[in-house]
Amino acid sequence: MPKPPSRRKKATSAASTDSTSAANSANQDISLQEDPASATITVTAVEVPELTEAEQSDRLLLERKVERAFFEAGKALSELRDRRLYRSTHKTFEEYCKDRFGYNRSRSYQLIDAATVVDNLHKCPQIVDILPTAEGQVRPLTKLEPHTQQEVWQAAVQVAGGKVPNGRIVKDVVQRIMERTKAPNPYLMGEVCQILPKDNPELRGKGGCWCIVRHVGEFSCTVEAWDGEYTVRIDHLKPLNYSDAECQQMQLLCDRISRLREEENLEEAARAVLKHLGELKRPYFTIVEAKLLSLIEREYGATD
Repeated sequence: MPKPPSRRKKATSAASTDSTSAANSANQDISLQEDPASATITVTAVEVPELTEAEQSDRLLLERKVERAFFEAGKALSELRDRRLYRSTHKTFEEYCKDRFGYNRSRSYQLIDAATVVDNLHKCPQIVDILPTAEGQVRPLTKLEPHTQQEVWQAAVQVAGGKVPNGRIVKDVVQRIMERTKAPNPYLMGEVCQILPKDNPELRGKGGCWCIVRHVGEFSCTVEAWDGEYTVRIDHLKPLNYSDAECQQMQLLCDRISRLREEENLEEAARAVLKHLGELKRPYFTIVEAKLLSLIEREYGATD
């Protein structure tokens, strides 16, 4: 007698058939999908309204204010200094600038000198719209005569293709004109400068040291620093713009350091103090510095 068919086998067969149908259906759906590489992406354009005449005018005005910021700062600093408007809170202009604006002496005078140059460029009828927009662009001009400043700026604008030249272009033009005209050495006897070692191996370690100009040559100066005399090209010097009284003060300090430097048995501690004084970024002592120098002078009998 034949056995009845197994229900379990039938169920398995039915499940297998359903699975195959589902797989075929899925494959059919995948085959109908588009290739992602050829899919079309719709981007909605956002219309940017054009500036009105009033907005164009406002933009130009605001841009000019940004470009003139360094000039206005220099003019303001100059007036604050000349009228001594800092005197109610500070003894010196340098201390005032440091506390109020975070500017050291060098930065304050860079802005003041730059404003003076821009004022001079305004006087040139050939220079109308293309004026400096940053202090660094006019820094190479500050040691030149007014008429030479105008000549250099016009030449730099031409090199820049009729646009505002950067500081490097201006510096290159200044160098060419100085070589062509053999501009005189701008430094004076007794002037206080800062040493810029650059590529001079003899000045290694002297970066930031102040010095006194002892002799002025055609393209170089002999200067005295805290540890001796050096002959340097004028491009290795940076003026510190000290007043006459401040230069005299630094001259006295240089003489005192020089007398101590000649001591054969000068100890390292004393030499370290002299080195510190030779790197001062200001034309005056603190109370402690003055006491230390006096102590060393008494110790070595170098007092007047």
